[in-house]
Amino acid sequence: MEIIGAFSAVFLVFLFFTVGVFLLNILTSVWAYRDAVRKGNSKEYALLVLIGTLFFPVIGLLVYLLIRNA
Repeated sequence: MEIIGAFSAVFLVFLFFTVGVFLLNILTSVWAYRDAVRKGNSKEYALLVLIGTLFFPVIGLLVYLLIRNA
């Protein structure tokens, strides 16, 4: 019975971590999109930023942060 309880605790921690990372990905992608629009870039460019940060979260955000002031 105790093995099932330990498994449930590990599963819950994993579930919360996964949901947290997913929400962080969504929030950073929305921020990057809004930042691109606020800086006066076209909607198409901002959409590319949004797609890039959604599908490639870490690399996409790093690339955007490097080129956002260029």
